[in-house]
Amino acid sequence: MHLINKFVVISFYEFINLDNIEQLKIYFSDFLKKNNFKGTIILAKEGINGTVSCKNEKVNFFSNFLNKHLKRKIKLKINKHHNHVFLRLKIKIKKEIIKLGLDDNSERKKTGSYVDPKKWDNLINSDNVITIDTRNHYESEIGTFKKCLETNTSNFTEFPNWYEKNKKYLKNKKIAMFCTGGIRCEKASSFLINKGFEQIYQLDGGIINYLEKTKNKNKEWTGECFVFDERVSVNENLEKGEYDQCFACRSAITDQDKKSKKYKKGVYCPKCKDYTSLNQKKGFSERNRQIEIAKKKGIKHLGS
Repeated sequence: MHLINKFVVISFYEFINLDNIEQLKIYFSDFLKKNNFKGTIILAKEGINGTVSCKNEKVNFFSNFLNKHLKRKIKLKINKHHNHVFLRLKIKIKKEIIKLGLDDNSERKKTGSYVDPKKWDNLINSDNVITIDTRNHYESEIGTFKKCLETNTSNFTEFPNWYEKNKKYLKNKKIAMFCTGGIRCEKASSFLINKGFEQIYQLDGGIINYLEKTKNKNKEWTGECFVFDERVSVNENLEKGEYDQCFACRSAITDQDKKSKKYKKGVYCPKCKDYTSLNQKKGFSERNRQIEIAKKKGIKHLGS
């Protein structure tokens, strides 16, 4: 059965000094609820970061709203889907829009050079270039670029420690960095430049933009791309992938994983069952119960 794509998923971020965060939260809340948007938006003094889903006809309306309240043109990454990819709307105020956790990195004075997706393959296959996947291990394990260096972190705040352990491999190299949508590379590249590195490059718009613009014609990307919404992953055509998610450890899991004796929906999977405590399992179980209650009330079918 062919599903009609009446919805879109919109991702965006902007590093911009925001002084009126509380008021902005009110504006966003009123606008997004009124227009039936779902997703997450994070506001901080350093800027805004968000991914939302909405009906197709709301895109220009939303773009105009952003540009008006942020007083600049915000670049949106858009891909189509047949319904909402989020269960609800969340607008949060935080210290950082993508948490690196370093006080001395709160002001981004300089970032890496942006590389157009169509020029990315040539760059990462050039001599003296190291390609770094700045994403977490549960993202990288289901898909990444060939011959890249994976950080294998559990959280982006671990990137500085990863750097300290691996900086000897980066010396005198050109460094190409990538992440899902580009925002982590903004901070990671700034961090490395502050450490003295000069030839830092970042994939403009991240993996999502790369797959959209190149269609992965050279097959440098392998696997699927982890996304932080109900789809869990998307394939190279930016369609919903084959993975589900373990909401205990956040790992992407296959149908085979779900057949394992070490799998209990929402509580544990073969990748985490032996590493979580009984109290943690009880907490995950209760959270899963609440999610199921919400779904029975119709939240799951927001796009129908």
